[in-house]
Amino acid sequence: MPATTSVTLNTGAIMPTVGLGTWKSKPGQVEYAVEFALKNGYTHIDTAAGYQNETEVGQGIKASGVPREQIFLTTKLDNPDQRHPEKALEASLKKLDTPYLDLWLMHWPAPMTRDGKPDMGHDWLNTWKTMEDLHLAHPEKLKAIGVSNFSVEYFERLLKVARVVPAVNQIELHPSCPQDDVVEFCQNKGIVLTAYSPLGSDNSPLLKNETVTKIAAKYGVQPANVLISLHANKPMHTVLPKSVTNERILNNAKIIDLTPGEIGELHDIDKTHHFRACHPSWTGFGGLGFPDCK
Repeated sequence: MPATTSVTLNTGAIMPTVGLGTWKSKPGQVEYAVEFALKNGYTHIDTAAGYQNETEVGQGIKASGVPREQIFLTTKLDNPDQRHPEKALEASLKKLDTPYLDLWLMHWPAPMTRDGKPDMGHDWLNTWKTMEDLHLAHPEKLKAIGVSNFSVEYFERLLKVARVVPAVNQIELHPSCPQDDVVEFCQNKGIVLTAYSPLGSDNSPLLKNETVTKIAAKYGVQPANVLISLHANKPMHTVLPKSVTNERILNNAKIIDLTPGEIGELHDIDKTHHFRACHPSWTGFGGLGFPDCK
């Protein structure tokens, strides 16, 4: 299929395929990256309370001069805020200096205490129920809700009781972590997938992988473009390349059409070079139901 420029959420909203990711993008840099990206064609910005840069992301949006309604803005509920989603939502809106969010995600199904330990006394499912309440009561302020880092096992538990089907599941996706089971499950349920770490993290071996470099040479692009384009060539996928460098921000937006054969070749990389950049065990909740993390 030719690469998409946008996908449609189960709410009917349009979500641009390529967004600027801001994980590890520090204050003092990220505001300028957001401003530059928006001035140069990006219309989708992704942040999180846990990144501790929402204020600067909001400043970058304002400085760009691009009207808020032309931007798709995502942020995420931080793990230590799972007992108080309403308060956390208001804090994010205030820091981002915006009257509404296009998408709000539960960052991990892993409630935590303020000192970063697992909060075993709280069930993430109750957090989701509160997120549903907020969305249903204030759809103009919270246009869509979704999840991040959800395995099939966790989704099955969620969907048994959900009043609102998550609009998006944001997960690590790249040729060395294709997560076919999660992708297939979400596509069957009408849930859009957003790929984070599409290059496989900083200094990723994927950038030097022979299959990736061969396809890049064929199309006259950088290896990063191949890895980012992989997701744009799949139905119901969006992707978040991240950078604070102007040149890379521009380059990452170049999307190419890939053949089914090339997509297959990229998927085959996982057979011999599987890895995760972000293993869920850091949360204190083990593998969170992901088969390769058990």
